[in-house]
Amino acid sequence: MPETLLTSGLEDYLECIFNNIEAHGSVKAISISKELNVSRASVTDALHRLASKNYIDYERYGAILMTSKGKEKAKEVIAKHRVLTLFFERVLNLTEEEASENACRIEHVITENAFSRLREYTESFIEGNK
Repeated sequence: MPETLLTSGLEDYLECIFNNIEAHGSVKAISISKELNVSRASVTDALHRLASKNYIDYERYGAILMTSKGKEKAKEVIAKHRVLTLFFERVLNLTEEEASENACRIEHVITENAFSRLREYTESFIEGNK
């Protein structure tokens, strides 16, 4: 079965959920709302959409749990964010804030081929500048 594509917004929710579960062991909708600066209704809608695509297990007022599919996708998005941030900080000398902001925008649209080449370049650039 082909992977269901996620919007950039849903990828942001998935990343937020994953990071909070990793850091705190769990996450609540109110925390997601505050972190992403969106309404509770938007969070609830996103959680239902992620659950319908089998990225999370969610029932209203229940725990938000990630499926293995959700964890895998979240890790992909986070890896892209990290590599892009490193590229912008170390190669282009952008501030941490500007690097992260641009990484967040680009991580959702970059092709796998372009990302793979950017990652290789960034790794070799950093290795060569030690």
